[in-house]
Amino acid sequence: MTATTTRPSDRRISPVFVGILAVTAVTGWATWTGFAEQPGVAVFLFVTAAWIVSLCLHEYAHARTALHSGDISVGEKGYLTLNPLKYTHALLSIVLPVIFVIMGGIGLPGGAVFIERNRIRGRWRHSLISAAGPLTNVLFAAVCTAPFWLHALDGVPRDFRFALAFLALLQVTAALLNFLPVPGLDGYGVIEPWLSYNIKRQVEPFAPFGLLFVFALLWVPSVNTYFFDVIDAILRGLGISDFETYCGQNLYRFWQGGNEFCSISQ
Repeated sequence: MTATTTRPSDRRISPVFVGILAVTAVTGWATWTGFAEQPGVAVFLFVTAAWIVSLCLHEYAHARTALHSGDISVGEKGYLTLNPLKYTHALLSIVLPVIFVIMGGIGLPGGAVFIERNRIRGRWRHSLISAAGPLTNVLFAAVCTAPFWLHALDGVPRDFRFALAFLALLQVTAALLNFLPVPGLDGYGVIEPWLSYNIKRQVEPFAPFGLLFVFALLWVPSVNTYFFDVIDAILRGLGISDFETYCGQNLYRFWQGGNEFCSISQ
């Protein structure tokens, strides 16, 4: 048996994920065509479904890289089916990140697929497994921002453009937060194999609280302002204006009412 041997059923795409993709496609079409009576509802469903798709792909990237690195148990656990219900913490992986998007427009990293690290040999492989997830967010962000930095927005409806801008913001924040070298986040997982045994032992007790620590820091006004200044600078470099991300979030949070400012197309 090779390191990548799994049963065909272990890699069959889950109907749950197909359903999420279908919601993304239908609501994306509704946003593009203006079919929905309330465009904000269509944008909300489109961005939320697309965000969940990205979370599934994030965890799949971890699992697939682990499979090719020697952990064949990921197939038995259902991680290769893209089914979010198979994750070790469905609440942390899907529900909590969606709640944070609704509350504050932050692409909060989720967790997690359980990787049997003892099956994997080589520090580079361990680092790559941890990096695979946030690199997926980087790729997703590149896809969302491509129409902007390629100057290919002719014919793209305003609401769809705003929705893409907000979805790009979520992907950039998720990538940046995930790459922080904080215990419990993927960024720490990248560097952890290269740390000494003593340092790893000292840091280990703090791993369950790393995400909470980052969340608490983001509630500090000065830190929050600096963080989003960095995000806005990255997005501007990719051709997305503050106007577009602001209006995308405004459309997404449709229950707060419309904004006349965003009815003006740039």
